[in-house]
Amino acid sequence: MNRSSISTDAAPSSATPPADQSPSGRPNGTLLTQVSLAFIDQRINLYLRFGRPQREVRLDRWQRCALFAPNACFARILWQGNEHGTTRWQLMVLQACKPLDAMQRIRGIRPGARVLLQTEGERRVRVILAQIDIIEALGIDPTDVSPPYWQTLGNRLAAGLPIPLYTAERHAAWIAARQLF
Repeated sequence: MNRSSISTDAAPSSATPPADQSPSGRPNGTLLTQVSLAFIDQRINLYLRFGRPQREVRLDRWQRCALFAPNACFARILWQGNEHGTTRWQLMVLQACKPLDAMQRIRGIRPGARVLLQTEGERRVRVILAQIDIIEALGIDPTDVSPPYWQTLGNRLAAGLPIPLYTAERHAAWIAARQLF
């Protein structure tokens, strides 16, 4: 094809996206946090304990991917085992971030997330799961719990100090404070 047959009125391939879209094609530059999940019987179970993904994509029989909006809170549990039993049990409460926020790189989470709580070992994971059950028994969705509470809970557990309870009063104070900002 010679140069004279190429149309000059066609938009260049590097056209600027509309003002309300980012180069990624998502509205207002919102990047979703991708969380990889997997299940292989008696080997690995990587799943969400709580969280409200915007979308979930099934990749194959064993894997799926959950997509979270910025500031969404979720808990991911990793259980690994072999023919002798459990080899690793980990629970992380995470918060999805905006593109320029400070975040930590975590395997299986792209681009990363803010770690609110991280614990390993059967006893410690069971303590956190019991706290989540108590919060749900109060009628509170764990995704709406204040991020500082998760941080305090993880720090207290790591230090061997008494675990603080999340009460309806504490939750009401968090909701009121969040509405002010």
